[in-house]
Amino acid sequence: MERIQYKIGDIVKMKKQHPCGSDRWEITRTGIDFGIKCLGCGRWVMVPRPKFEKAVKTIVGRTDDPAEH
Repeated sequence: MERIQYKIGDIVKMKKQHPCGSDRWEITRTGIDFGIKCLGCGRWVMVPRPKFEKAVKTIVGRTDDPAEH
């Protein structure tokens, strides 16, 4: 099974909602742990990679970084 490549700035939809009611998060850090920011209330949390990959439902928006082309 191929691993999905997540990039900083991607917007993801999680399986469960945050207590503020939003289910969309912006990725602010990648690596062994993911830094994600809630788009509803602005809360920033760190999540271990296995837990993050299990909790993500879909990628809503991708960043298109011209420096990577």
